[in-house]
Amino acid sequence: MECNKDEALRAKEIAERKVREKDYTGAKKFALKAQNLYPGLDGVAQMLTTLDVYISAENKVSGEADWYGVLGLNPSADDELVRKQYRKLALILHPDKNKSVGADGAFKLVSEAWGLLSDRSKRLAYNQKINFRGTQQKFPVQSGLSSVPPRANGSHSSSSNLASNVRTRNSHSQVGQTSFASNKKPATFWTVCNRCKTQYEYLRIYLNQTLLCPNCHEAFLALEKAPPPNVY
Repeated sequence: MECNKDEALRAKEIAERKVREKDYTGAKKFALKAQNLYPGLDGVAQMLTTLDVYISAENKVSGEADWYGVLGLNPSADDELVRKQYRKLALILHPDKNKSVGADGAFKLVSEAWGLLSDRSKRLAYNQKINFRGTQQKFPVQSGLSSVPPRANGSHSSSSNLASNVRTRNSHSQVGQTSFASNKKPATFWTVCNRCKTQYEYLRIYLNQTLLCPNCHEAFLALEKAPPPNVY
């Protein structure tokens, strides 16, 4: 076991050197080797957490930094899960407790991710930005079906302006028949803002996501509701 420990220490030293060189993927390879050789080696687990943050920070989602990946989360994570994961990582990575090479930088990245994802308006704007670009890649021909909610990808209505919106939607449909004749329209759903009761139609990628109401500018959860009467 002692020979394994010596080999693990050498692997850890190589990992630390690669961190200084900003080769985080290479560093993780040697950190994992050190862990496999001697699972109880001091500081290896903390080093791996540090490296995962750096590697995630280098990833891009539709050209944007992967802040969810930095916290080890899925974009659908609720506010409480975001908070718990941040606290967990902050405790592991705080420079006062983590003496791994690069721990201070990883702590700053985690704090930056928390600063964005804990702010409802910033998180909403970030979500819409990465969803918008992803939708454009998924439906490249249907450029009229932008995922920027709501007018670009559907209609919205309230009890006072239903008729005018139905006409607007019909006119959009006529344009769509010309532009997208050979393409099937992606599935949509209807939802309603809890505050102002304005109804919207969105692409299904937004189902159960937190969106910003263009009418009252308040965030709301996009739950599926029955379509307004006479829409069709």
